[in-house]
Amino acid sequence: MLDLKFIRRNPDAIRTMLDQRRMTAPLDQLLEIDGHWRETVTGVENARNHQNTISKGIAQLKMNKQDASEQIAEMKELSQELKSLSKQSNDLRQQIDEMLLTIPNLPDSSTPIGVSEEDNIEIKRWGDPRTFDFEPRPHWELAEELDIVDFGRGTKIAGSNFILFKGLGARLERGLINFMIDLHVSKHGYTEISPPFLANRRTMTGTGQLPKFEDDMYRCDRDEENEDSDLFLIPTAEVPVTNIFAGEILDVDDLPIYYVAYTPCFRREAGSYGRETRGLQRLHQFDKVEMVKFTLPEKSYDEHEALLRDAEDVLQALGLPYRVIQHCSVELSFAAAKCYDIELWAPVDQNFNLEISSCSNFESFQARRANIRFRRQPHAKTEFVHTLNASGTALPRLVIAILENYQREDGTVQIPEVLKPYVGGIDRISSSSVTE
Repeated sequence: MLDLKFIRRNPDAIRTMLDQRRMTAPLDQLLEIDGHWRETVTGVENARNHQNTISKGIAQLKMNKQDASEQIAEMKELSQELKSLSKQSNDLRQQIDEMLLTIPNLPDSSTPIGVSEEDNIEIKRWGDPRTFDFEPRPHWELAEELDIVDFGRGTKIAGSNFILFKGLGARLERGLINFMIDLHVSKHGYTEISPPFLANRRTMTGTGQLPKFEDDMYRCDRDEENEDSDLFLIPTAEVPVTNIFAGEILDVDDLPIYYVAYTPCFRREAGSYGRETRGLQRLHQFDKVEMVKFTLPEKSYDEHEALLRDAEDVLQALGLPYRVIQHCSVELSFAAAKCYDIELWAPVDQNFNLEISSCSNFESFQARRANIRFRRQPHAKTEFVHTLNASGTALPRLVIAILENYQREDGTVQIPEVLKPYVGGIDRISSSSVTE
């Protein structure tokens, strides 16, 4: 959420930002209501001052044993006026707060202006795409033939865009999760978190998923008499982990804070229909390891670059070719000020079309929504922390990349060396589950 004072003083900058992002927000209405709200706040303050003056006058008249009936009647009228003004002020402020939640974050000055994904900038590439002396096969064919994913029964159980890992597929999935958690904890200094997989409305709002993306979320049935029952299945571990410190004031000496968490992720929107939704590409439920940082404002962009390197370390250890792109303004997520995407090489499609991680700096946008602050000195004014997150990384697209990049001509799939300890020393996946 952006600072209301900043919006009030820089409306043209907000209009420019909305245009660059190709987004809409009720800015003019917000500014109009803000003007009315400030008028009512002034009215409330004036009424309270007048009320105090009259109250002192009544006390003085009574002390002098004089008639105060006229002042008492005026006091009653003023009390009703104050009550009405206070309600009006509170109602207007509620409207303002609701509108503030619909305005996206300002892009960082280093974010390129663009009108489509074609304007994203490629930052770098790592690794050489594998060349095959046979025709590489798509991951869904390999997965079915090796009997490690059951697409049909996943659909039978839960519907389209759900899958069922089985046997060595389930073991590979679990091994990848454990490998990534261990890497981020032991090498990168993150603390592991195991958060709830459900989040309430306040928590979902804190990171920017609500209200804008509510239709894409899985919402539980709600008991109207119990506010705590308004729960959502989390779309990413970013939601519960970022909100760990919601409403808290952190000690400056505790910053930066690095957390890493594994969770399943649930999203109704699984993308368009066609080739890119086939197999494991786009699912309503998938596993992900997520990294979250809480930092000082002046350190957040250095931490952003380090966060990107931490995500890259996963892919380099697995020997998977990838590229890093920077999002242009129109491709930025609602809450991000700057974002890198890491895209894995897909041998079958012969391009980098497996987005495996988004690495975002939200600056104070999420912290303002969730009210996460810190103090530099014991009695200093509080400031908002900066929050960052990145997938470290997402599955099952990582499984896609392993199946397609490590496939052999005989239909088996080689296990990356670094993963072998996490899958019981298995050297490869074969249709008969033979290990070498």
